[in-house]
Amino acid sequence: MKEPVKVKILDTEYLIRSDESNEDVQRIAALVNEKFREITESKVGLSEKMTAILAAFHIASDYFLLAKERDAILQGMKRRTDALIEHIDATIR
Repeated sequence: MKEPVKVKILDTEYLIRSDESNEDVQRIAALVNEKFREITESKVGLSEKMTAILAAFHIASDYFLLAKERDAILQGMKRRTDALIEHIDATIR
């Protein structure tokens, strides 16, 4: 584990230890901070706990959407690869 990285989320500083690079930790913190800010600006009066839960939910939702898109791309690539292999096999027989 690397040295801790200082990040700021909702005006509070945290020291984060991670195997990720300092730049990646900063990018992750910036994303979390952005989600927190979006929620606090749109839903005034939420507790910090509820804000954290909603931010985690939004981040997880984004993750699953990207994972679904990635899986669709990989399936398309596999279909095209299989079709090319069949075409090559048919050609060389």
